[in-house]
Amino acid sequence: MLDLLSLLPVVGGGAVGVAGLYGALMLLLFAYQRRLIFRPSPTVTCTPADLGLAYDVIQLPYAQDREWVQGWWIPSDRPHGPTVLYLHGNGINMGANVNAAARFHALGLSVFMIDYRGYGESSGGFPSEQRVYEDADRAWHYLTDQRQIAPEQMVLYGHSLGGAIAIELATRHPDVGGLVIESSFTSMREMVTRATVYDRLFPIDWILTQRFDSLTKVRSLTSPVIYIHGTADPVVPPDLSAVLHDATAAPAELVWIPEADHNNVAEVGGDRYRAALIQWLQSHYPGMDSLDTYSTSPASNVVC
Repeated sequence: MLDLLSLLPVVGGGAVGVAGLYGALMLLLFAYQRRLIFRPSPTVTCTPADLGLAYDVIQLPYAQDREWVQGWWIPSDRPHGPTVLYLHGNGINMGANVNAAARFHALGLSVFMIDYRGYGESSGGFPSEQRVYEDADRAWHYLTDQRQIAPEQMVLYGHSLGGAIAIELATRHPDVGGLVIESSFTSMREMVTRATVYDRLFPIDWILTQRFDSLTKVRSLTSPVIYIHGTADPVVPPDLSAVLHDATAAPAELVWIPEADHNNVAEVGGDRYRAALIQWLQSHYPGMDSLDTYSTSPASNVVC
């Protein structure tokens, strides 16, 4: 971006050239903003089997089987426990999140992970805000319709961008049991302001199509939420979780993990992270009183 801006004084030899380049940059931001937000990879390098976990590969087709969402169903041996719908962030695919999902499984919860279309082995074109919302909703209906899991027994977990997707899903299904939102943000508009120079150079409110406006949505949530954020997060400013917490209409908790960054909150948090999750789950999911007998350690020493 800075290299492009350095050309402004010389391109075209004057004001017309500067205006032309400025207009071209605005068009590029408008057309390619999804590629600045979504960073999918088609290569899945790790599966639950690498952690010693039994799992089923699930394909959820769309119309005429031309596109599908692929997921991993990791069942718990704990009868009647909650089920986590795991929604990962903007990078790589669910293979890079197996260790995190295994922590929930080690607590005695079943886990269903998905890759949005365009990620991993899910088919379809490049992701967009609307498409990832559709994919999360497709996973929800698989769990509630096909597996007959009661909405109140569902936990929506979202990391970073996945947190915004989980919040959107909760507005569509207000009967969900609860949400765990980790290292997430208030809106893409705020992230543009905080993390880039674009808002000082371009009319972002006109250009931005991928909004992910969680701040507006949490004001209507009815399901309990726990927000977790590392205090040393260099990607998403930690205070954005505090803003979300304060705006949430439903019962909400906020847990800070000192010195944790964007991707290592559970590892750095250790017992603090584990205890916060256990206490929250016990508070909102009946029958989880013996949850603290489970370990959060993955089934192997493999790091995905």
